[in-house]
Amino acid sequence: MKIILTHEVPGLGSAGEVVEVKDGYARNFLVPRGFAIRWTKGGQKDVDAIRRARKIHAIQTLEAANEVKAKLEGLQVKLAVRSGDAGRLFGSVTQADVVEAIKAANGPAVDKRAVAIASPIKTVGTHKVSVKLHSDVQANLDVAVVAA
Repeated sequence: MKIILTHEVPGLGSAGEVVEVKDGYARNFLVPRGFAIRWTKGGQKDVDAIRRARKIHAIQTLEAANEVKAKLEGLQVKLAVRSGDAGRLFGSVTQADVVEAIKAANGPAVDKRAVAIASPIKTVGTHKVSVKLHSDVQANLDVAVVAA
């Protein structure tokens, strides 16, 4: 099935691209969540509008992304979680937890889908987390996980 991506989908493409995917993937995942719309003959107008908007937005946000990167990398993010005796957490730290910790540290607003945790955080200590702010800009920050 041909679809038009309205958002960036990792491993598939970026907003405004026309891609061919399996019918079930499009019907059950991409379209209901708003990541894509069905391709039609008139869909080319939508593709052009999405590309124009993305291009304008990308030019404006490159400088802003660098500013946000500087703010994020200068933050000391602390996350208090419940843990056991040996420093193992009850569960793990999620992207939403990291976003809340950034907000609590008076950091800039970050989308949880932009946060990438390399390996699951299941212990107390300092862990590396990356935040994709723009296609060319990625901020790396240390998250200090402490026992609550």
